[in-house]
Amino acid sequence: MDDRPQKSNLLGFPRRHPYWTAAIVLLLLLVAMGVAIWWLNTRQYESTDDAFIDARTVTVSAEIAGRITDVAVTDNQPVRKGDVLLRIDDSDYRASLSQADAGVAAAQADITNVAAQIEAQNAKIDAAQKQVVLAQAALDFAKAEDQRNRELLTKGTVTQQQAQQAASTLRQDQATLDSAEADVAAAKSQVTVLQAQTKSGEAKLHQAQASRDQARTALTRTTITAPVAGRATSISAAIGTYTQPGQVLMMFVPNEVWVKANFKETQLDRMRTGQPVDIDIDAYPDKTFHGHVDSLQAGSGTAFSLLPAENATGNFVKVVQRVPVKIVFENPPDVLLGPGLSVVPTVKVR
Repeated sequence: MDDRPQKSNLLGFPRRHPYWTAAIVLLLLLVAMGVAIWWLNTRQYESTDDAFIDARTVTVSAEIAGRITDVAVTDNQPVRKGDVLLRIDDSDYRASLSQADAGVAAAQADITNVAAQIEAQNAKIDAAQKQVVLAQAALDFAKAEDQRNRELLTKGTVTQQQAQQAASTLRQDQATLDSAEADVAAAKSQVTVLQAQTKSGEAKLHQAQASRDQARTALTRTTITAPVAGRATSISAAIGTYTQPGQVLMMFVPNEVWVKANFKETQLDRMRTGQPVDIDIDAYPDKTFHGHVDSLQAGSGTAFSLLPAENATGNFVKVVQRVPVKIVFENPPDVLLGPGLSVVPTVKVR
């Protein structure tokens, strides 16, 4: 079969139909330009559908044992930081605090009493020391009298009885001085005992103050408040229920949320902190939210899983890993968002 007539027809088509030819060429150019623009635009973005809303949910649990007297919130109720979530019966804890306050007051009274005793004992020491001074003066005079009587006795001026009387007075005054000095030493030793009692009283005071602080802390734990602004959910607490320390009473979802996007490791070459992100949330298909890349996790998701992959054993099959990327909103979303909602983030990397 001869192909030359067909080739001649094809080559002659532009001459016979110049407008159709121009339209086809223009259409091909537009398609090529569209593909080029699409490719150039696509290169500037990285996107993934393996993403969701994340938040640091708080487990609200009891720190003390007691009966629940009030549950101040309902499921999914928004609350502010510091708002009361629930209350536990505080009668026993108030009694413990009053007892601890009494213990502190008693310890302080003991210290005050010992301080007064020390002050009185110091006064006794002063009086005893003055007696020592008086006894010393009397002793000095008795010594001088005894010496004079001895000298006069040798000269025959005084009698033997007078000399003996002076010697007796000297011994009495010496005994009086010794007794006064012993009283001073005893009084000072009593001060040492009282000072030891003061240290013991201070130790008891510190112990009582610690018990009071512990009782006060336990009393504050009878009222459980919201740690941050958010919403209470999964409430299991009920009025009249007896709770134990560590028992979960409700879950708390903070208002602060972000996007956790698990990008393939091959998408991270040009991804940097601060790059803008368009965020599409499945729950709100008509809205687009804006944010930026906050950080990239230092390792793949599987590296921090309960059973991380161990590639050094068995047969190895290379699998593209995913790395969690934290994306934060530029402005707090004006819609209700909670952990787990599906998200499609698009990061502008160029």
